Amino acid sequence: MADTKLYISYNQIHQLIENAVDNFHMGEDFSPDLMIAIGGGGFIPARILRSFLKAKRGHNIPIQAIGLSLYEELPNAGQDGVPEVPGVQVTKTQWLNFGGADSLVSLLGRKILIVDEVDDSRKTLVYAVAELLKDIEEQERKKGLQPGESGTEIGIFVVYNKDKPKAGDLPEKVMDRYYAAATTPDRWLSFPWDCTTDIAEHTELAKKSFSTSM
Repeated sequence: MADTKLYISYNQIHQLIENAVDNFHMGEDFSPDLMIAIGGGGFIPARILRSFLKAKRGHNIPIQAIGLSLYEELPNAGQDGVPEVPGVQVTKTQWLNFGGADSLVSLLGRKILIVDEVDDSRKTLVYAVAELLKDIEEQERKKGLQPGESGTEIGIFVVYNKDKPKAGDLPEKVMDRYYAAATTPDRWLSFPWDCTTDIAEHTELAKKSFSTSM
């Protein structure tokens, strides 16, 4: 990973998502009716994205949250000069819940958009898609449908994609609906929600990072 640390502000993320919605014609070519935010970095981007999609479509899109852990648990990871180090195995800490196991809403026939802040090694995204496909196929089986017969579609939105070799491959149909608001070299990204000291100082550092990366 490059030594240069890229500071990112809330305003920059907001602008990147707005531009991505326009550039990728989101809500038109692929119009999701369910977003799945990968915690904790996907929560804020998903909420911002929903506002822009609502402006296009006129109604809100429900957001579900899943918890997946890949980064090693290091003291002060992501802050105080300690970078987050990708782990080896993805761990599922929270999965879809539409109100309890007895009231699971069908995923079948939906256009589902998975949202995260960064596509680093791609392990987390590959795992999330694989697990979601298992759920969809199980629901199809219970309905007497063949795998894929429900027409359910999955897309991915990330704020940043790191330009680096990936540890896994996404299905081709999912890659056809892969949206990255920005692409950056492999470097340490410091997001505003990781800031635990002075957010104003973080924002100023983000402005400097932006000017030197242009």
